[in-house]
Amino acid sequence: MSDHGEQCDLPRPDARQRRDVIIYDAGCAVCRATARRLHRWDIRHRLAFLPLDDPEVRRRWPDLTHEELMKHVYLLTSDGQRLRGAQAVRVLARRVPALWPIAPALHMPGTMPLWRRLYDWFAEHRYLFGGRTRAHCRDEACEDRHRK
Repeated sequence: MSDHGEQCDLPRPDARQRRDVIIYDAGCAVCRATARRLHRWDIRHRLAFLPLDDPEVRRRWPDLTHEELMKHVYLLTSDGQRLRGAQAVRVLARRVPALWPIAPALHMPGTMPLWRRLYDWFAEHRYLFGGRTRAHCRDEACEDRHRK
């Protein structure tokens, strides 16, 4: 199945209303694989997914910039919270049963600065883990990331 077909198989917010929405980088192989894995593990059907470049993202959340969306995964909860990066992972660890084993470590008092640094480092280097090269880049933001 192509990457595009796999993206289409993820439930969208319009198909799962009153669900938490994960906005992810569909141009990143690691991000796509993580979104698919979260969908499989979402046995309670609490998650919906949108690629960051989907027009629906701009329509629903016009204040979220492309630059910010490229830096962090976003979890937009059904109760209106906007969580990004390590904070989003921390909340997902409580909501997705397959992630429960890592929840205690993510919630240890005083550790959030460490999780933020680890998340930010990984997010900045995610294309290296996914085998992405400059030839795969679709826009300037991706090109800029490879120049760093």
